Amino acid sequence: MPHHIQTPYSIPVFDLMHRPGEMREKTLDVAEPEGFGNAVIGVRQGTNVHVEARLESLHDGILASVDVETVAEGECVRCLTDVKVPVEVEFQELFAYSFDEAFDYMVHDEHVDLEPVVRDAVVLSLPFQPVCQEDCLGLCPECGVRLLDNPGHEHEAPVDSRWAALAGLESLNDTPDLEEKR
Repeated sequence: MPHHIQTPYSIPVFDLMHRPGEMREKTLDVAEPEGFGNAVIGVRQGTNVHVEARLESLHDGILASVDVETVAEGECVRCLTDVKVPVEVEFQELFAYSFDEAFDYMVHDEHVDLEPVVRDAVVLSLPFQPVCQEDCLGLCPECGVRLLDNPGHEHEAPVDSRWAALAGLESLNDTPDLEEKR
């Protein structure tokens, strides 16, 4: 059997293997070694990932019932300020004793490695478009100021430079209508 590299999310299960009905609980606090997430938000390297796992021995493998708590960091998609989002996810995954296409994960070297499952569950739970608050107004499209910090922020209506040459024509409106002269 090939040797697999242990991660901080690996839990030894030699005392549970092939002993259906045996169960135990394990708590991990992992300083995330690499960081993971999507383009706008993720769990940064070094962030604490708190894992509560219940491991149950079944005939074909170890069933892991897992609760994960951590904090994801990113930026608001509207105003670009930093945001921190608490993450709580729960999942169950079976780690099979032998290769079986029905299962995605296996027990390796008498360990279950929760890392890929924790990462997948957390990433799937992350907000697709994180915001600092639900009603964030974003940034002023003209000057970039954060609108939440500047209530009532306004600019004069911009003049499109292509129309600037016509601006002087408004004063001609004061002359009598050409139709009347005919």
